[in-house]
Amino acid sequence: MAKLKSKKQSTFLAWMFRMPLIKRWALMFCVKPENVAEHSHQVAIVAHLLAVIKNQKFGGTINPDRAATIALYHEASETRYGDIVSPTKYANPEIAREFKKIESHAERECLQSLPEEFQSIFYDIIVQDHVDPAYKALVKAADILVAYIKAVDELNHNNHEFDHVEERLGRKLDELKQDLPEVSYFLETFLPACSATVDKLALDC
Repeated sequence: MAKLKSKKQSTFLAWMFRMPLIKRWALMFCVKPENVAEHSHQVAIVAHLLAVIKNQKFGGTINPDRAATIALYHEASETRYGDIVSPTKYANPEIAREFKKIESHAERECLQSLPEEFQSIFYDIIVQDHVDPAYKALVKAADILVAYIKAVDELNHNNHEFDHVEERLGRKLDELKQDLPEVSYFLETFLPACSATVDKLALDC
């Protein structure tokens, strides 16, 4: 009896499932440790919300589900080479360019770990240079918002390691508000409760 031809196995899911092992804020003390899987999940929630706000309040035409999907995979490259902290990654323009090349290479490695017939579907989700600019801007805003919320939370726990992070990201958010009114709406509507205790949240339900 002839043997059935075995299919080539994909390592894509195995790489994605290593996200919980990748620590964020590696050079800083954190009251609440955070990994890339947690971060990506939160960015997906915020990106979805921003898309809904944009469509309902400011005449946008963004697909919230696609925004959330792109956000889930926006750190896919880190499954290969880990999280590079911002002070290192952006130490100077030359270093930033080299790290960008590494990230792009890692994204393509992730893409190529999929079965070939699926790669065209994931191409403009995983490879960040090919993500639609409107979605890329929204996911980037969500990424900054999630990091800002993290900084505020650490400061609320008297961790002054995050003083400069809150200041730097606050300035970035001020810039984003100029082009993305949904960011202003998000900050006014959702940010205050993110610092509330569970008892306070329960009382406000």
